Amino acid sequence: MNKKISLFTLYVIVTFLGSTALGTEHYISQTKPEDEFRDFEVNTPEQVKQFYYQKHVNQTVEYVLSQKTKYAPLDKAYMSIWDAFKVLDSLIDESDPDTALPQIYHAFQTAEALKKDGHPEWLILTGFIHDLGKILTTFGEPQWAVVGDIYPVGCSFSEKIVLSRFLEHNPDYHNPVYQTKYGIYQPQCGLRNVHMAWGHDEYLYYVVKDYLPEEALYIIRFHSFFALHKDGAYDYLMDDYDQKMLAWLKLFSRYDLYSKADGVVIDVAAVMPYYQELVAEFFPEKLCW
Repeated sequence: MNKKISLFTLYVIVTFLGSTALGTEHYISQTKPEDEFRDFEVNTPEQVKQFYYQKHVNQTVEYVLSQKTKYAPLDKAYMSIWDAFKVLDSLIDESDPDTALPQIYHAFQTAEALKKDGHPEWLILTGFIHDLGKILTTFGEPQWAVVGDIYPVGCSFSEKIVLSRFLEHNPDYHNPVYQTKYGIYQPQCGLRNVHMAWGHDEYLYYVVKDYLPEEALYIIRFHSFFALHKDGAYDYLMDDYDQKMLAWLKLFSRYDLYSKADGVVIDVAAVMPYYQELVAEFFPEKLCW
């Protein structure tokens, strides 16, 4: 594909001029071994390390609670799913060491990989929209408040958190109340009762919680919690419901991560009508954001 033509521009062309206007334009992802993904030490770009330094320093309990209060009312915008995709058309995730492409490419990659393997439509849709919460950047939020891995605040920080050494500079690191195993929580209290580092996961959960199955909502809310679903950290905060949902989270994680470079050819013109129908099946024309 001519990279001067954005994917959202292609969507507009498909919608208003018809798919034949695109000819045979494709996006082809690159390929690399799975063990080369999420390298945050050896080959990590310096800007990714700087991103996580800022994230780990600023994600305090006080900050997270203030962001929840700010965004839970969903009074920042009233727009469609497709309006939100306009943001992903130009957003490059500063936290991601595996891709430097705009986030809308990742939306198609994840969803098409799920569709190829025959997963249910609600899960394909989840793959397509799971990063739409990154529109937080349009409300003036810095990327450290939007993207990157999430993890509990208000209890001791796990060494399994990406670049966890930077958390020593977080004010909560020196608060004894927050640095016990359970901190402000109780054993097996359930992740829904845990305050996670603020970002696009929790925000999009607020936006779509009235429209999707509970499995989809759980994936959206915790898909960036890699310390848990990749390394098993914080399992002592999980309840029976979390244990039931963890299998879905782990399944989704593989498509979210490895579809970024699996060599699949995506014909945007051909697949767009499917996603138009899928979005219309689950969502109203406009939502509160």
